[in-house]
Amino acid sequence: MKLKSIFNSDKPVIGMVHLQALPGAPAFCGDLQNVLDAAQRDIEALQNGGANGLMFENFNDVPFYPDTVPAETIAAFTSVLAQLKKYLTLPFGVNVLRNDGMAAIAIAVATGAQFIRVNVFSGATVTDQGVLQAQAHEIVRKRAQIAPQVKIFADVQVKHGKALIRRPIGEEALELLERSRADALICSGSMTGQAVDMQDLHEIRAVVRDAAVILGSGATAENWREYGRFADAVIVGTALKKNGDVGAAVEENRVKEFMRQIQELK
Repeated sequence: MKLKSIFNSDKPVIGMVHLQALPGAPAFCGDLQNVLDAAQRDIEALQNGGANGLMFENFNDVPFYPDTVPAETIAAFTSVLAQLKKYLTLPFGVNVLRNDGMAAIAIAVATGAQFIRVNVFSGATVTDQGVLQAQAHEIVRKRAQIAPQVKIFADVQVKHGKALIRRPIGEEALELLERSRADALICSGSMTGQAVDMQDLHEIRAVVRDAAVILGSGATAENWREYGRFADAVIVGTALKKNGDVGAAVEENRVKEFMRQIQELK
């Protein structure tokens, strides 16, 4: 797929909106309005700063459910996005952590999200939640039934995890596209905020000629000069937050500076 069909950019920057903990999570503050207010501030900073798209994630719901989140998480996530939609001027997507792609599809249908992210779409990965199993067989069928327009961005050897059986990353990338039917691939570092292994990116790009490859972590304006030669887009969270702290709020000035430097590299 061509990312420009979603984003008004040849190499889009997708800014992360890390939702505060939702009802049911240990860190939930007890008031959903606080979740809404914090998300709205991050949305405004990202949109005013010039980002090309947004991705919403229940980042603070730790410890995560492995595969299926409870009903209260889906309900709260959907409610938050539905109420925030009036502020959105950019295309947006959904990632339901740790690996509930079926919930992401349902939320996308209810809110009008254009894409979802699925961390373990094929194969099996050992994570801090245990062994996560492939979901492509269910998600692709459900998408065909209720949301054929929603695109699936799938991780290749996702961060915070190791494949149960290590295989060449290029092979896994091809299978995600050809056998699991992902629309775009995400290549990340080993953990949140960690830079991508350039060799991994090279290997994916060498075997994936036409599909979109998205940088999924550790991007900075400085390293984008090199990564941007091989990646078609970038998802940015940590670098756009106050003091580069993943737990802090997005800062509009950091977004503007990131976008300015990115534009200069084109």
